[in-house]
Amino acid sequence: MTALTSAPLANLISRLFAETDAATSPALQSFTDEERATLNSSKTQYRELYGRLKDLWLPVSPDTGRLLYMLARSLQARHIVEFGMSFGLSTLHLGAALRDGGGGRVISTEFEPSKVQRARAHVSEAGLEDLIEIREGDALETLSRDLPEQIDLLVLDGAKALYADILDLVEARLRPGAWIVADDADKSPEYIERIHNDAAYLSVPFAEDIELSMKLA
Repeated sequence: MTALTSAPLANLISRLFAETDAATSPALQSFTDEERATLNSSKTQYRELYGRLKDLWLPVSPDTGRLLYMLARSLQARHIVEFGMSFGLSTLHLGAALRDGGGGRVISTEFEPSKVQRARAHVSEAGLEDLIEIREGDALETLSRDLPEQIDLLVLDGAKALYADILDLVEARLRPGAWIVADDADKSPEYIERIHNDAAYLSVPFAEDIELSMKLA
């Protein structure tokens, strides 16, 4: 048995994915495809987009959640940074990996206060408060300070236009052999170009919507 497959976390994760499947976001219908694409690619208007979609779950898939757990366990990760936690489903998988691996810290970020409140409640219900630190605010600010000396795993799942910027913030602390998981990376062409053209990384697309990268040196 693992923390991921036993109570209380297994029941909580099942419930949250069920809530995700049933959830709707009326605000989503207020965007045209063009408007959403423009906001998604903007480095200055992303807060407007995600603020208007504050009731939208935006979770990882169950398979991606398990992938995060597996990567963190196989790395024997102690220090994980996550950009964009929404209601905390991905964060719970990462926290479970640290619990089963003997400890560590997940630093996760979210700027929408209502989502932070829900995520904190989920972390508390899972009994993972000692392993997960939630930083509320714009990640360009909250991840610019007080990071561990070495980061084992970086998860990118926030505003797609900022993926390359977040990598720039934490890159010096990524240890050789660290992994980067970028969800919906196809929506961040700047990041894809950056990671594919840097000899310090080996990177491959994975499972249709993920870019999986390893820092080589």
